[in-house]
Amino acid sequence: MNLVYKVNDRPKFLQLIVFAFQQLLAILAATIAVPAITNGTITDPGCFGEGAFLMSQSAALFGAGAGTIVYLLFTKFKSPVFLGSSFAFLGSMAAAFTGAATAGATENLGFAGLVIGAAFAGLVYVLIALFVKIGGVNWVRKLMPPVVIGPTVAIIGLSLAGNAIGNSFGFGSPQSSYTMDTSLWINLVCALVTLLTVIFFSVKGRKMLKLIPFILGIIAGYLAALVFTLIGNSTGNDTLKILNFAAFDGMKLFEVPNFTFTNAFEGFKELNGQYIASIAVAFVPVAFVVFAEHIADHKNLSTIIGQDLLEEPGLHRTLLGDGVGSIVGAFFGGCPNTTYGESVGCVAITGNASIVTILATAILAIAVSFFSPFVTFLSTIPTCVMGGVCITLYGFIAVSGLKMLQPVDLNDNRNLFTASVILIAGIGSMTMKIGSVTITEIACALILGVIVNLLFNRPAKSKQ
Repeated sequence: MNLVYKVNDRPKFLQLIVFAFQQLLAILAATIAVPAITNGTITDPGCFGEGAFLMSQSAALFGAGAGTIVYLLFTKFKSPVFLGSSFAFLGSMAAAFTGAATAGATENLGFAGLVIGAAFAGLVYVLIALFVKIGGVNWVRKLMPPVVIGPTVAIIGLSLAGNAIGNSFGFGSPQSSYTMDTSLWINLVCALVTLLTVIFFSVKGRKMLKLIPFILGIIAGYLAALVFTLIGNSTGNDTLKILNFAAFDGMKLFEVPNFTFTNAFEGFKELNGQYIASIAVAFVPVAFVVFAEHIADHKNLSTIIGQDLLEEPGLHRTLLGDGVGSIVGAFFGGCPNTTYGESVGCVAITGNASIVTILATAILAIAVSFFSPFVTFLSTIPTCVMGGVCITLYGFIAVSGLKMLQPVDLNDNRNLFTASVILIAGIGSMTMKIGSVTITEIACALILGVIVNLLFNRPAKSKQ
């Protein structure tokens, strides 16, 4: 790609702050959604109920920033991607708290389970990294050639399409159908204002404006939501009130996040062998699933920046950075981290692959986690506005995966069927639940594609 800022380029200071803020906006919704979803498990009547200690979204933001810095250190500041809370571990995190409740312990044991589980998952990454360091990465290329990895990257974007559209209508998750009432139309208008603004400045913008389309899109969408909210306040029409400023009531200026380790240290007193074994079973298999997504993300990012990250800094380093960064993220924020497709999409669309921007984003995430008004303001950005942003981000991930298929000869049925089964398995949401472990559609599609490719495509034919 024609990058405006390459990996080693350094934007001017004021530009850097703006670029970092844009990256933060791109990863924000997903990063703080994971603790919010897990809090639903904690307060479930079958678990600990109302009044229990909850995971902190501010702490998750701090953990994401700290984990990203660890990742950058391990990758020698050569891989421009932000780490955020991993959705793949949602089931594992829920199992940590439900297991603690079943054992008759407090929620502190659940927090201890999050830290221990992340350590188990990180250990898997360390072991794989050692294997890669010794055996090299050629086996990865044989298992996952472009005909396999391309459709898999596309599935990462396509699997999130329902979330983007659901958010655009104001839902927190995909819906099977929509009965279009006034509130849904208003949400959709705000999403479209955001979407079209992002596209306009990405295509028509000049100089600095072309580099910050997401900030401009979110501002436009927020202003549209503000107009509807003001009209709703003046007319008494609640369906127009998209923005909720009640979150600012009683807000402090600065507040230390509720870091996970503070509760986990209390929970360590309640540990027993059976609970630790259950945590290992819940977290370790998921780490292997996330490994597949790790490969896909880094192959995609390699294409964008024009440098094979599996070679330099090396797959073993990206794995170590991801694994240890995940442990650090869980220690502070409770959420194991992973490389974010939203961050990759932001790099690609803006043409800004500067590693300094990613570092500044990580520092900014840590800093703002203590500043309550800023975190609260970010939380008031309407779901529909973020939906408009996500349509572009997830769409770009999907298209970038399809672009990887360009050198592949799809007139050869061996290639055609390999790509086909991956796309259908992923779009069809093929998932498998084995005990407490859920194998995601991305992992299922990748595994099926690898099997088909190994059985029928040796070697895969490509156009030269």
